[in-house]
Amino acid sequence: MESEFLAWLQHRVLRTPIAPLGLQDDAALLRLREPDGTVVTTDMLMDGTDFRLGEIDPRRAGRKALAVNLSDLAAMAAKPLAALVSLALPRAGGRALAESLYEGMLPLAAELDVAIVGGDTNSWDGPLVISVTAIGEVGARGPLLRSGGQIGDWILVTGEFGGSILGRHLDFAPRVRESLRLHEAYELHAGMDISDGLTLDLSRMARASNCGAVLDLSQIPVSAAAVRLAERSRDGLTHLDHALGDGEDFELLLAVPPAEARRILRDQPLVVPITAIGQLVAEAGLWQTAGETSRLPLSPQGYEHRLDS
Repeated sequence: MESEFLAWLQHRVLRTPIAPLGLQDDAALLRLREPDGTVVTTDMLMDGTDFRLGEIDPRRAGRKALAVNLSDLAAMAAKPLAALVSLALPRAGGRALAESLYEGMLPLAAELDVAIVGGDTNSWDGPLVISVTAIGEVGARGPLLRSGGQIGDWILVTGEFGGSILGRHLDFAPRVRESLRLHEAYELHAGMDISDGLTLDLSRMARASNCGAVLDLSQIPVSAAAVRLAERSRDGLTHLDHALGDGEDFELLLAVPPAEARRILRDQPLVVPITAIGQLVAEAGLWQTAGETSRLPLSPQGYEHRLDS
């Protein structure tokens, strides 16, 4: 029963100074400080689209649902504070499934000091749907926006790309601490997380910043998973194709003034590597080079939900 599940959950969620009441009332009480801004994001994940429950431990699905929202906060250099979780559970086995989902979320929430402060739990005859809303605060430098890029900025990324479907799309680490550290210690002009595909998301940043972007394809950090995926698949895609368009890498994409970019690359201040892969330019659109001076058009690749008319 729903009431029994909620009683189970109340004893497992964090209570923090920001959310002192836990889950005992009709709505959450948030004692926000007086920050320079509050960031709110929400994502909906569905069985069959974002994961396949028949093939994975449900705890991984629950963790992913929270992690994708924390990645959105990281994209704007916002410190996570709280989250609300709404579940549409299949009736059969719904209670056990709900507990497993939270068992996946709660360790990540505790790791990043995120209070789960509410949400909703429903049952129906359809597949699992998880909707998470996350709340964060920005510091004195304000939010990191995708629209702040400037012509001449270097394009930096964290981590490696491609092949996330082999497991990283469920188990990735949202770059929250990394984003906060970089935003505090260096001058960053623009940022976002790479969820739908490196080239697709870069094209969005460039367009929002009224710039174009040139990628040096020889500098793209390709993951070992992308290499394995290219070797085993029959679709003709290379490991570089996977790195440029697979999506769900959940790494940081940054536009940084050149002198500061050189300092970041020299310092390498994170556990995860930081790589320069291109530059923002005046010419609109997305362009490619391979360590050469000539530019060729590059079509953005990535995942977009299809909506029928």
